[in-house]
Amino acid sequence: MSDLSFDLHALTARLDRSADRILHGEFDVSYRRFLTLLIVGELGTATQRALAEKMGVSEPSVSRMTGVLVDTGLLAAQADPGGGNRRRLRLQPPGEHLVEQGRELLERRFTRLVERSGVPYDDYARNTKLLIAALDAKEQQVT
Repeated sequence: MSDLSFDLHALTARLDRSADRILHGEFDVSYRRFLTLLIVGELGTATQRALAEKMGVSEPSVSRMTGVLVDTGLLAAQADPGGGNRRRLRLQPPGEHLVEQGRELLERRFTRLVERSGVPYDDYARNTKLLIAALDAKEQQVT
């Protein structure tokens, strides 16, 4: 009997733990903090609300995380010119460097893992993108 849904969950959890170990060992940063920086970099200058939505977490959770990253000099947070209690986030140069180096390191390690599995990297990448697109389409139908 195939349990692909459970296998995918187990794979994702193990990849997350592995990424966390790699990033802690190389850069002394958790995978969760790295993802926060990565997403801010992808969004450009973003509000904490947009970051929380993209990460699928609460605004208070993002606020705590970004506070730590601001304190370490990896992220900048400024009051939103539109007013209110919103803060705009952007990567600081050390954060940009960490994202670039971390992405390269994780991609190299993942590429080697996929190659050792015998699954062609391009096939894995294409099928993963198809699954993500199907999930995105499903989410669009719900809203």
